[in-house]
Amino acid sequence: MWESPNVGGTSEELYALADAMAAVIGGSVSIEDLDNRVLAYSSIPDQRIDDLRRQGILDRRVPDQPEQPQQYRQVLSAAGVVRLPVLGPDELPRVAVAIRAGERPLGTIWAIEGATPMDATGESALLDGARLAATHLLRQWGAAELDRQDRADALRGLLVGEGTASQARVRLGMPDPPRLTLLAFAQAGSSVLDARLDTAAARHWAAVSAEAATATINRTAYVLLFNDPPTTARRLAEQAVAALCRGLDGPVRCAQSRTTGDPAEVPALRAEADAILRVTTADPSGRAVAVLGDVHASVLLNHVADSLAGHQGLRHPGIEAMLEHDRTRRTHYAASVTAWLDAAGNVGDAARQLNVHPNTLKYRLRRVHDLFGVDLLGHPDDRLSCWLHLRLQQDQAVSSTVPN
Repeated sequence: MWESPNVGGTSEELYALADAMAAVIGGSVSIEDLDNRVLAYSSIPDQRIDDLRRQGILDRRVPDQPEQPQQYRQVLSAAGVVRLPVLGPDELPRVAVAIRAGERPLGTIWAIEGATPMDATGESALLDGARLAATHLLRQWGAAELDRQDRADALRGLLVGEGTASQARVRLGMPDPPRLTLLAFAQAGSSVLDARLDTAAARHWAAVSAEAATATINRTAYVLLFNDPPTTARRLAEQAVAALCRGLDGPVRCAQSRTTGDPAEVPALRAEADAILRVTTADPSGRAVAVLGDVHASVLLNHVADSLAGHQGLRHPGIEAMLEHDRTRRTHYAASVTAWLDAAGNVGDAARQLNVHPNTLKYRLRRVHDLFGVDLLGHPDDRLSCWLHLRLQQDQAVSSTVPN
């Protein structure tokens, strides 16, 4: 049996809570923060325990294992109790539950199962324990954390256009006049929020800037800076990305908006940042920190693609006929036209790109007009429209082959 010291300011109440849960479950219980630090653990007689738990108690931190990040993500994203496979031959089976304040994760509770698998009574004890742990942790954090939560709610309302800009200005304590820049952070290649990104971003900015407000919506963590010039915002963004990448399993991307003095424009800043992240998080080699000018062409193409997808009547019938002809008859008209347009009308360069004779390419271009009514030699706007349709079709084909 171990003593229950007040580790890192952790109250004895958490140790009593761990003991209470262990008495019901029959196995050792540990309460952890989001950095995998052991805040408290049970120490009742005859509880089931293994070497991994003992090591975590002695080190006050859960030992690293390759499968560990995935298990923590699974627990933090689940609404209830999660049963987890053992990670080694000497490890006892575990169940876990997330500790949350509303939607915000605060930590986790891990219980070794007793001699028999956990029943409904044990699961209820874990869920009740998670609610009590959340209340206790929030009370420990005190007024400063409650103020951060209020500011997060105010920023979230401003981002989605709820309430008035003047109300948000007061709740967030903006200077007069403000100089607002929005930073948005998301993990590359991920379609869901890693719960740790929310907390890690809030913790990082609390240490970096007393004025900055943070909030999370869907899979994106937003930071609103109140009085920093763009160059300073860029430097802070780069530092934040480096810090977040170290603490998370995977690369993090940041989008930096333009700067404005009008709080009413914050929803527009969010739309701009989201459009940038849509590009950079989908690109494995994308910029770690980007502004609109860095990825403007890709952002514009995404908007055009959305318009075409939402309004089928905007699609060029001749281009659609060309694509269908290529699919059903295994011809190469679309690739030929795309190469010719990419080469700015230079037949020789396009033919080399396609690895065909220039006369073959010229024949195909003539046939495009005869078969599909697509005028490649007429107005430049017609060529632009043709190129946009073909380019977007090409991008969609590539994206559909890339695994999630």
